[in-house]
Amino acid sequence: QVQLVESGGGLVQAGGSLRLSCAASGRTFRYYGMGWFRQAPGKEREFVASIWWSDSSTNYADSVKGRFAISRDNAKNTGYLQMNSLKPEDTAVYYCAAGPQSSDWRRYDYWGQGTQVTVSS
Repeated sequence: QVQLVESGGGLVQAGGSLRLSCAASGRTFRYYGMGWFRQAPGKEREFVASIWWSDSSTNYADSVKGRFAISRDNAKNTGYLQMNSLKPEDTAVYYCAAGPQSSDWRRYDYWGQGTQVTVSS
């Protein structure tokens, strides 16, 4: 069993940065892939980035490539999403998830409660 809690969301101006954290409980977290997804009002849940547990290989959505960076610290049971050069279209609730590394949110087993990110123009 893995429990996830996101933090670090907030209001930022366009061009600014935020760092999201995903704190995991459960000693098996380090054996899961971790993904970040987002959902804006009226839109479907969207893949943002993922990272595998063993070799830290990463994958990004085209819309965030070069601006966002996903990382994890297995010793601290924590994952991160560094978001730079934020745009108003990045506004959404951001969720972290644990499961097989995938861009398909339906493949993930565990989810956090989400954290709001709002980017003003």
